[in-house]
Amino acid sequence: MRPRTWVLVLAAVFAVLQLANVTGRDTPDSRNYVSYALNLTGENKRAAAAATVDWVCAGRASLARRNQSVNVVRFHGPSPTRRVVAQCEADELGLVDRRLRAGQTDGHIAPFNAPRLRRIFEVRPGYPLFLVPFVTVFGVTWGVWLASVVVTAAGGALAFLILRTLAVPLPLALTGQALYYVLPCGATAMRPMAEGLMLALTLAAVWGCALALNRRPRAGAALVAGCLPALFAVKHSQSLFLGLCLGAAATAVAVRRRWRGRAVGRGVVAIAVAGWCAALGTVLLARLLHYPSESESLQDLLTDHYHRPDRAHPWPELLHLESSFWIEWVRRQFMEPLFVTALAAGAWGALRRPAFGCLLPAAAFTGILTQAGHPDINVWGGRLFVMAWLLPVVGVPLLLEPLARHRPALPAQGKGERQVHRVG
Repeated sequence: MRPRTWVLVLAAVFAVLQLANVTGRDTPDSRNYVSYALNLTGENKRAAAAATVDWVCAGRASLARRNQSVNVVRFHGPSPTRRVVAQCEADELGLVDRRLRAGQTDGHIAPFNAPRLRRIFEVRPGYPLFLVPFVTVFGVTWGVWLASVVVTAAGGALAFLILRTLAVPLPLALTGQALYYVLPCGATAMRPMAEGLMLALTLAAVWGCALALNRRPRAGAALVAGCLPALFAVKHSQSLFLGLCLGAAATAVAVRRRWRGRAVGRGVVAIAVAGWCAALGTVLLARLLHYPSESESLQDLLTDHYHRPDRAHPWPELLHLESSFWIEWVRRQFMEPLFVTALAAGAWGALRRPAFGCLLPAAAFTGILTQAGHPDINVWGGRLFVMAWLLPVVGVPLLLEPLARHRPALPAQGKGERQVHRVG
């Protein structure tokens, strides 16, 4: 089969497997994104909230029924579906109705949360806009699921394109695509949150870097320059982090080449300029649009989403929490070292390509920065770290490349060894 056919086959297999979990993937943040998307389709706040709550409650009921079916004590009991749906709808819609009556009707998001927390999601229109055509045509349940499948399949295809641009053999490029699906990247991208789109756009920017380093500086720079503003619309902190990391990494490559007396290259310069401009533009545009500041995000972290009074001295508390978080994180990694082992293998493979070996870890490092900005050990699934998994997704196939290219020659057989003796 042609390479594109293999890519489509892998994506199709992944999509079929996801039919096992059409519902039950939502998180508290998902309510904000889905109601945002429904409001953009023309639904009023109450209708958007009702459709979102129906989807959320159906997922909770499905999980409750499945959990009971394998519970060694309650598996023979009646189905909890009706009870869970009724309680969920009463809790969620009751809260929304009270806040709507209190006049909390601003913005695009139904008032599931307090205004300060909703404001953080109001400045992330990218993912809701991506959801709009899917929920319009297929409804909330299948629309959200299909949008997740599409964006996750696209992420795997982008991993394949990066590796093929680097002239990696086809089997290893397909391995990179498969790694994207089976590592936490795939599970996180399938959740109805902004991370799936962020992963795809970050991989597209990395593909732009690969193109720029492989004698296509204009196309590569244009792709990087296009992905960074798109990330601003999805989550502007990721645009800032990726711009800073790519700008710093490209600058380091340029300095290293100049120090060794080599030409810097237009591609490296273009990546550096795009990265630094995106970082500066993100800061300026966020200030111009009055986006929530770093202090506001910090208060959100330290007050448990504004359920407690604001902290008088948040920055010293953050530094204290950072030190405790990373000590505990390292301790847990020693018990289950898969993540750090995968990072080490990915970094080893990436460094086989000196210039690209700086840019890929720089993009993956945005996951470390995101986690450092939210040192909460209880965030489920490691989704804040998810960008770091891009390093093994692309780096491990690069590490295996010499094995794929090396084909040992078989020893020649002598005439006597080719003799076949027949019995009978």
